[in-house]
Amino acid sequence: MMLSLPDWRTLADTDDEQWPLLAAVLRVAADEDPQLDVAACQAQLQGHAEALATEVASITSLPLKMAAINRHLFQEQGYGPAEDYYAADNNHLQRVLAQRRGNPIALAIVQIEVANRLGLPVHGISFPGHFLTALDLGDDAILAMDPYHGGHPLGLEQIEALAAQHLGGQVPEAELLVRLLMPTPVRGIVLRLLRNLQRSWGMAGHWDKVARCADRQLLLAPENTEARRDRGLAYLQLGHTAAARRDLERYLRQEPEASDSHKINELLRNVPISSGRLH
Repeated sequence: MMLSLPDWRTLADTDDEQWPLLAAVLRVAADEDPQLDVAACQAQLQGHAEALATEVASITSLPLKMAAINRHLFQEQGYGPAEDYYAADNNHLQRVLAQRRGNPIALAIVQIEVANRLGLPVHGISFPGHFLTALDLGDDAILAMDPYHGGHPLGLEQIEALAAQHLGGQVPEAELLVRLLMPTPVRGIVLRLLRNLQRSWGMAGHWDKVARCADRQLLLAPENTEARRDRGLAYLQLGHTAAARRDLERYLRQEPEASDSHKINELLRNVPISSGRLH
């Protein structure tokens, strides 16, 4: 059955439990590539699942089933890290499927899609540093994995060390670690993809695309003050002064104690109050 891509407003209004992962991820890609071949993306993922179906069905252990999937994707099919980590294409699933290269979250999406098609309960984890996945083993137990490194299973010490790298060197307490390992809903996956893309476009100076990514984030999460700030800064780069002022002033009202509030105030002192573009 041909996958239909929902529009952004439909996604925003959909309950988190009903979000379709593949359709939502391809909706992000369609912003940049309106002619993307949705059917080809579906077929490639389904092809991976069908190639594994007999082998996976013959294995009784969930971890061993997952090992077979990881071996197929990351060794036999060659999915792995992209050379240019911050390239925008690493977040576009059709490019990742074509090139077999991507960033952690894109590789995780491939792994999740194939595993789910084979009946394995794999979900994403929006972990500090980079995106992880986990296989639900039942009884509140999970097998955490790193799709950026071949789907390698992670033990507790490895997970703690990975978290500590992004928490000031401190190993997180057990309660925090449990929260960090909670499943990420599809809305959260899409928001992280959009943040990645926003950073990539910002590094390349494509401020129109930065504004678009921030705008999508605000549609999905209206309380996202950082996205509002970033959209305002992008508008400022584009010369849309009235829109920039609205976003940045609202950001300061919402985050008066933000570490960048002084810098934003300084910028606003040099922004004309009149509407329209800078000349």
